[in-house]
Amino acid sequence: FGSSFRHPSRCILTCAFAPTPFVRQSRLQTTVITNMSSAQDNRDGNEPQAHMEPQEIAQETGTDLSKGLTSERADELLEEHGRNELEKPPRPSLAMLFALQLCSFVIVLLLIAAVASVVVNATGSKKDDPLSYTTGIAIFIIVLINASIAAWTEHKAGDALEALTKMSQATISVIRNGSEMKLEVPLLVKGDIVILETGDVVPADLRLIEAEDLKVSEMALTGEPDDVSKTWKVKSPDEESEKLTPENMVFSGCSVSNGKGRGIVTTTGMNTRIGRIAKLIEGEEEEKPKKKCFCLPDMTGNMTPLQTNLEKLGARIGVLAIVVCVIIFIVGVLLGRKDPSNPEGSSALYMILISVTLAVAAIPEGIPLCVTISLSIGCKEMVTKHVLVRKLAAVETLGSASVICSDKTGTLTEGKMSMVKMYAAGRKYDIEGKGFDPTVGKIMREGTSEDAGRDMGVRSCLLSGLLCCNTSLEQVKDEETGALKYEPRGNSSEAPIVVASRKAGFNESSFGQYKRVVEVPFSSSRKMMLTVCEVDGREELCENGMPVDKKAKYMSVCKGAPNYIIDTCKEVLNEDGSVSKMTEETKKELLEIVDDYSSQALRVLAIATRCMKEIPFDLEDDDITTDQKFQSCCQELRLIGLVASIDPDRDGVPQSVETAKGAGIRVVMITGDYLK
Repeated sequence: FGSSFRHPSRCILTCAFAPTPFVRQSRLQTTVITNMSSAQDNRDGNEPQAHMEPQEIAQETGTDLSKGLTSERADELLEEHGRNELEKPPRPSLAMLFALQLCSFVIVLLLIAAVASVVVNATGSKKDDPLSYTTGIAIFIIVLINASIAAWTEHKAGDALEALTKMSQATISVIRNGSEMKLEVPLLVKGDIVILETGDVVPADLRLIEAEDLKVSEMALTGEPDDVSKTWKVKSPDEESEKLTPENMVFSGCSVSNGKGRGIVTTTGMNTRIGRIAKLIEGEEEEKPKKKCFCLPDMTGNMTPLQTNLEKLGARIGVLAIVVCVIIFIVGVLLGRKDPSNPEGSSALYMILISVTLAVAAIPEGIPLCVTISLSIGCKEMVTKHVLVRKLAAVETLGSASVICSDKTGTLTEGKMSMVKMYAAGRKYDIEGKGFDPTVGKIMREGTSEDAGRDMGVRSCLLSGLLCCNTSLEQVKDEETGALKYEPRGNSSEAPIVVASRKAGFNESSFGQYKRVVEVPFSSSRKMMLTVCEVDGREELCENGMPVDKKAKYMSVCKGAPNYIIDTCKEVLNEDGSVSKMTEETKKELLEIVDDYSSQALRVLAIATRCMKEIPFDLEDDDITTDQKFQSCCQELRLIGLVASIDPDRDGVPQSVETAKGAGIRVVMITGDYLK
């Protein structure tokens, strides 16, 4: 893709767009760029904000870089620019759904048979007898009932799904009215200050104003598989000349793979880069959508196995009926068969009537109605299980499932991590309490019921972990009950440390006593997060905490995957505050503890520290990379302890898994947790 831009004159680019929440198409799309200037425009993206200072963009949009937009200004911009979402295909009306039900091959055969039956009887000797039209009218009624049931069921499911979608919009952290809040992505407007963290999907095109080791996957936008490093600084046009996207901008639909940052929204909806791609795909589509019955959309590509088999059955019956009727017609004409009630009539006309009558009798008019009623009953049963089915035939497809792949966190589990075990300074501890309420439960030595929240190892381990967290615990009002509850703000894996530290007597003011001077965010490659805080003048880390070197001015804290951190440690904290060397035997014992906790479905994090007289790099040097900062501070660490948290399974999950297995369905849990 990138090399195509360097070729002079005309070029042809062929791009495969992967399905994302923002792009509906998942097929190959060929785009012809007629000249080099068009290619240049596509590469630069016509993003003037990339060459502007953040303050200039803030002045344009009327926002404050520290406080964000006001609610009144945001409402004005939402009214002016519209919602932050791509244009969606129009939802089929009830009449369209009804018409689509009439396009099945079996239904078409039935309609032809009904018309033929009426025509035959209208031209026969009993044309004045109303009972002679019973067969044709009955087929018409069956077809109408069948189409009505299917169309109405799908229409009501569409209404429910649309309402459900509005209730479960994706959210993103923004700053408005001077405070951080969660906002539904469609309500984002130009000028909003967005906070990005690892795992977030960029909700709109943003000009970065802060970036800490920020990397973004732009595969959905450019096709490049490698993560792209981002910065908030303005780059010169010469530096950006070989880049597919500006380094100081992130774009809608791209995922944050590493680090964190802040950005100001520059464009939303169809004006974003991904929106322009969607317009390009729709505007330059060479093949027009396939039609069925001349005016209705062709849905054959989305047919279920049952629908496919019914289409094949209808085709076979139709062809067989036509062949048999033709043979009977030919034989009857050759034998000169005539209507006994009208011997003077034409033999050919009589055999036509006979052949059409046989054809009508051969078409199984009851199949579509039986299938529709069966699927409707299944759909109704699914509703009682709180499952909405948009397409009636999808009930049958669901019944054909043989493997279920499910995410773990938040799907099979409650998504509320709680610390239940801890290993600190050579001793194991149990932690009571479930959820985020720090007033429930206490910290105890394993095998006892006494409160151990004042133990040196416990306080040192939890405070060290707290110094390496960006999560806070707030008391908010429950919208449903009106009662006050505790709710974490930040990373879910850090919440157990914050809650447990509250049980040990620490709070927000405890954290504020240690000024943070360096932070290296968590990375999927490093598996660790690191911070450096000031500890100058302290003899111990905290009251009843581990001793601190009197000459030390700073302390680095590393939190992350146990096997990575244990390999980096040179010392281990003992129960009396002393330290011992990390031997191979000690390392083996620690890994056995990690395996034991992991076998209990616990998520384990290791916490290690290092006291330093000086920071081993210049804090003012912007050319030092995040990896260099990490490597210089993550050396000769001292292991303080291990913390193990559990995410309780949702009610009914074990029974559901057993039911699926009993039905012959394989259940696969997808998780990124520690694998023994």
